[in-house]
Amino acid sequence: MTVPINTIKSGLARSLAASSLLTADQLEQAFGLVRQEGKPLSTVLVDHQFLSSTQLASFCEMEYGLPLTDLDEVEPDQVPPQYLCMDLIERHHVVPIILQGSVLYLAMADPTDVAALEDFGFRFNLITDAKLVEEDKLQRLLARLQQAGDALDLDHIEDNDIADLELGEDPAERNNDDLGKSDDDAPIVRYINKIMLDAVRREASDLHFEPYERFYRIRFRIDGMLHEIATPPINLGTRFAARLKVMARLDIAERRLPQDGRIKLKLTRTKSVDMRVNSLPTQWGEKIVIRILDSSAAKLDIDTLGYDEHQKQLYLSALKRPQGMILVTGPTGSGKTVSLYTGLSILNTVSANISTAEDPVEITLPGINQVQINPKSGLSFAHALRAFLRQDPDIIMVGEIRDLETAEIAVKAAQTGHLVLSTLHTNSAAETLTRLSNMGLPAYNIASSVTLIMAQRLARKLCPECKEEEHIPEEQLLELGFTVSQLSTPPTLFKAVGCNLCTEGYKGRIGIYEVLPMNDTLANLIMDGANSLTLARAAEESGMISLRQAALEKARLGIISLAEVSRITL
Repeated sequence: MTVPINTIKSGLARSLAASSLLTADQLEQAFGLVRQEGKPLSTVLVDHQFLSSTQLASFCEMEYGLPLTDLDEVEPDQVPPQYLCMDLIERHHVVPIILQGSVLYLAMADPTDVAALEDFGFRFNLITDAKLVEEDKLQRLLARLQQAGDALDLDHIEDNDIADLELGEDPAERNNDDLGKSDDDAPIVRYINKIMLDAVRREASDLHFEPYERFYRIRFRIDGMLHEIATPPINLGTRFAARLKVMARLDIAERRLPQDGRIKLKLTRTKSVDMRVNSLPTQWGEKIVIRILDSSAAKLDIDTLGYDEHQKQLYLSALKRPQGMILVTGPTGSGKTVSLYTGLSILNTVSANISTAEDPVEITLPGINQVQINPKSGLSFAHALRAFLRQDPDIIMVGEIRDLETAEIAVKAAQTGHLVLSTLHTNSAAETLTRLSNMGLPAYNIASSVTLIMAQRLARKLCPECKEEEHIPEEQLLELGFTVSQLSTPPTLFKAVGCNLCTEGYKGRIGIYEVLPMNDTLANLIMDGANSLTLARAAEESGMISLRQAALEKARLGIISLAEVSRITL
């Protein structure tokens, strides 16, 4: 599809359309992502790898005759504080970095953004001009400014705001509010607030508060790995537990039984994060684990999750089917929920009635009917699933198939004109088929209802700033599982090093998948009662890429390290 240049409002977009740097199809796809994500064109181009930051900056430098400014030399405390208007900064994706006389210079990856220049000029009654910078460095500076802004906002957040539950709470249930707020406990309150804020900043998924006989430990799970953050005095352990239980509205007098609660942490006036809290009595005190449920951080873009092109097309093809069952499998923390919700976001249209049963609801998606499972009140996955079938559904998502009852209802729904998505805890796609059989499902129901199984893991991505090339003999690479065809061109492999922009040489995660579509061969083997090894062999013969091979391919492309391949796959 050709994009008419005269219909493009962005100056950068017009310049790109007139150049040969991107094709018309790529530009059209980028415009769609701009509309979908609400992000600037420069961010979309770099985040979705249409162009690298260097390519985009070089193009703008040549096109508009602007010299490139290195943002690595700019720290947040060097930015003119009186012009750090965060609403303008976040709205336009620019940062004021220099004031020379009456001219305010803005760091911009898209120097054609006239609206940004005009808004800053009008707000501060100054002349404004652009300083061309690289998009990735601009994003890092924006992140540091946001962190600094959140830290400042924390000083203005009341304890009641930080401990607030979700809307709809019964005021009569607000008890123990005075606990943990005395003058003696004020340092505890501030310390817990700081730990929670640090966890959100560092994109941790879990916080562990752990008492032992001779020490107390606080750990964050970052990119799937636990890291020790602090070892406060052991005598503070009971006060930490009391404060966290007050925030989560748990019974602080109950120290013999596990408890579950929630915290809604208000970071700024416009951003809050939900946290799931669990207390567990251990030998030396109560261990508190907090799961951070930050739905705003989830990226539901199938092109960024890590599928190769063939795997992506298999998933999209299964989503287009009017009925059947799509199963995502893997251990806890392997990204199953994001994979499912990426599919649901694709299916989420006005014409589709989508219902989900989850425990807990981790990602909020407008337009989908989401149900929080509550076993204490009798609302199980099976009960929710039965109710869905009376609600005229098109698409159903069950958080997890845990028992035969849930499995039977899900299969019945998949066989009667509904598309069903769910998860199981198995190690591979083939093992999922035998797990369903072991649950008690008849073989003919499994063969006729399951359309696609995806096993997955999350691998830590190498930090692009500090990764170093690693030289390994070809014989060793073959032992690791590389095929001769993969080594026909010597791969460039990298290892983790570590710098101030990452955690031990890693930054972010990417999915590793094996995608198994149901076919006649597999259906016949299931009917014959084949074991998982036979099913896996048949799947690979039909073209399925195993988890190990998918991970090795990511290593060959320089995305992950061989050490990470060995950690996440057998």
